[in-house]
Amino acid sequence: MSKDKLTESWYFASPIYFIHKPEWVTDLDKLSNTYIKLAKEKNKNFIDERNKSWGGDKKDHGLVHHSTSLIGRPGFKKFTDYIEATTWNLLDEQGYALNNYKIFTTEMWVQEFAEAGGGHHALHTHYNGHMSGFYFLKASEKTSLPIFDDPRAGKVMNDLPQKDPNSITPASAQVNYTVRPGDLIIFNSYLPHQFRVDDAYEPFRFIHFNCRAIPINDVLSKYGEKRTDDRNEKFESHLDEKTTDDRNKK
Repeated sequence: MSKDKLTESWYFASPIYFIHKPEWVTDLDKLSNTYIKLAKEKNKNFIDERNKSWGGDKKDHGLVHHSTSLIGRPGFKKFTDYIEATTWNLLDEQGYALNNYKIFTTEMWVQEFAEAGGGHHALHTHYNGHMSGFYFLKASEKTSLPIFDDPRAGKVMNDLPQKDPNSITPASAQVNYTVRPGDLIIFNSYLPHQFRVDDAYEPFRFIHFNCRAIPINDVLSKYGEKRTDDRNEKFESHLDEKTTDDRNKK
């Protein structure tokens, strides 16, 4: 008995974009040193209070040292311009009408996981944004890594066991990326993500950013700017190095 061949169509996919951009690592890592130092100083009070309350000294175990905002800081403009232009391109190629929108980086900070280990991020998304991403400054196969979870609540509620959790299939619930310095990952902000607990074999540091498309009229009314379309020109796309290799395998 012959088997029917059904036509297969895919809808509501969640893309993740990857490119290796090592040319920024040295400068951005050096610029980040001051911000990470300040973040560690700020966390000393918490560590002292924790030691006082619980006894012993766990140092910075379990912490993530978050900087203050990097938006508008000297030395980061070229990087910010790139991610804003690329965000516009990605949303445009996804099918969104952006002719009357500008892309703004609404949040950007650098963070480093604890020297004593235990640093991690629980599963979360970023509200009030459209594209988010990571640029890795210190990372290796020995460090933490980003994990992306299926954003479809209906699938999660009714999921079945996977035949092979190490293969990427429509049944996959998670994907992760083993990262290295210079790796840039960009994704829609609705995509849930987390970072595996870091064992502190090597330093783990990255820049995290969120971008938002804001209607030009809203920008004009708030800031009184003259309308220019420069921010909305379609820049050269940076999608040639989408990865489909085993970086995406769990």
